[in-house]
Amino acid sequence: MSDITSLSHPCFNAGAKGRFGRVHLPVAVTCNIKCNYCNRKYDCVNESRPGVTSTVLTPRQALAYVEEVLKKEPRIMVAGIAGPGDPFANPAETMETLRLIRKKFPALLLCLSTNGLGISPHIEELIAIGVSHVTVTVNAVDPEVGQKIYSWIRDGKIIHRGRSAAELLLTRQLEAIAALKAGGITVKVNTIVVPSVNDHHVEEVARRMAELKVDLLNCMPMYPNRDTPFENIEEPDARLMETLRGKAERYVPQMRHCTRCRADAVGLLGQDDADLLGCLSDCANGTAGKRDKPHVAVATREGLLVNLHLGEAEKFQIWTKTAEGFECIEERLAPEPGGGIKRWVHLCEILQDCRAVLASGLGDNPRMIFSDKSIEPVEMNGFIQMGLEAVYRGQSLSGFRGRHSGGCSKGAGCSGDGEGC
Repeated sequence: MSDITSLSHPCFNAGAKGRFGRVHLPVAVTCNIKCNYCNRKYDCVNESRPGVTSTVLTPRQALAYVEEVLKKEPRIMVAGIAGPGDPFANPAETMETLRLIRKKFPALLLCLSTNGLGISPHIEELIAIGVSHVTVTVNAVDPEVGQKIYSWIRDGKIIHRGRSAAELLLTRQLEAIAALKAGGITVKVNTIVVPSVNDHHVEEVARRMAELKVDLLNCMPMYPNRDTPFENIEEPDARLMETLRGKAERYVPQMRHCTRCRADAVGLLGQDDADLLGCLSDCANGTAGKRDKPHVAVATREGLLVNLHLGEAEKFQIWTKTAEGFECIEERLAPEPGGGIKRWVHLCEILQDCRAVLASGLGDNPRMIFSDKSIEPVEMNGFIQMGLEAVYRGQSLSGFRGRHSGGCSKGAGCSGDGEGC
């Protein structure tokens, strides 16, 4: 295999299956193709197969979820996005999630599973972020076969059907795989085997993937799902699958240990951890890891707007969530200016029961120190109420940012010396 990191990725290396785990982050809600075997269920807890999850997370909720999972299971080596839709039918959520996790957990392997239709515009950034493994589902390399598998595909606002849909999807898939490989990313291809539809075509798929230097091929038996066009087609048996894998193996190494994971799978492959899944609902509800940090600190002049840079604030209002809404319960004095990093460490001690601090400007040093102390540093301009709602719901605050991000360098409205905030 081309990437040495694959040794610790349980999906790409059978030897890692019982030693290292993965966590799937269900942030991709929608899908851009309709497969005739697929029935996505967002809140299903009784089925173990792709396309189902007990809940959907926002990017910041996903980050909190990874934090909680790693506390409980240090053998988790991989964070991946595999639905319940397609990551690049939801590119904003996907890319923000990857950025957040890479920044907080630089040692984690990052991976994605996609149909390949919309990934190409994002490959350059995926490489820059350090995504090391990508799985692309390729069910056919002949549009005549492909058109039997897909009801439609959606490219932007245009719906394609029939052969033209299969042709467009295949073109995008082949382009994406070539670009991923050129960028040094390890690529696995999933091929869903549908009896009487594409089972005769698997060897041809393997031959074409070998030409693209795909690292691994996973021939997956179709799971007959109710309320789909293929619901009455029987699942291919083990004998047929092994025959097909044997033929495909002449061209591409085979994955034989796939467990057809859910979009919210977590733990060791084939041994999903119910306790860890409990963290998922906590994070979706905004309660995971927050019970000992019930408050939010705010840098404000008058108690209505977030309008002070961190270094300007002589005191912080402390807000909390109540049954009636949000309430300012006290004010706390900030440390005296000066002292460099020690000042921010001291401020973290003062705000240790706060899950976030809201300020109109933040520098790299305090941002890093607050993050290390599990206090989310939030740079925003606007009403305190709006910031509090977003923090307690785990939503992104990127839309509330002012013109200046990172260090302020004596930005607009800042009366400080530019050294601290």
